[in-house]
Amino acid sequence: MLISISNISVSQLKRAVVIREQLEKLELELAGILGESRATSTNGRGGRGKMSPAARARIAAAQRLRWAKHRKGASASAKTSGKAAKGKRKLSPATKAKIAAAARIRWARAKAANRRTLAAA
Repeated sequence: MLISISNISVSQLKRAVVIREQLEKLELELAGILGESRATSTNGRGGRGKMSPAARARIAAAQRLRWAKHRKGASASAKTSGKAAKGKRKLSPATKAKIAAAARIRWARAKAANRRTLAAA
């Protein structure tokens, strides 16, 4: 049964809060009887407890170290890629002219065959 919140009066909302608090209290009591911890019974975090500050510090330090290694690798690869970009081979003007002439010949043949693409149809 879904009720729109706009149709609920203030007194109904207060009553709902009281019932919800009672439910939480009963769930805690039931968890105590069954031997469950509060973390697994009510908050839905799957039983993960609170992490100590020392553990958080170790995790943070390890992550900082991973990021430092990542940044070091990125800067090294950027340097090598810069060298590769400088040494990039270029076509000579004569070779570019030969490729362009060959393309013109292919297109002339395609147009002579009434084709709009170079793909052999």
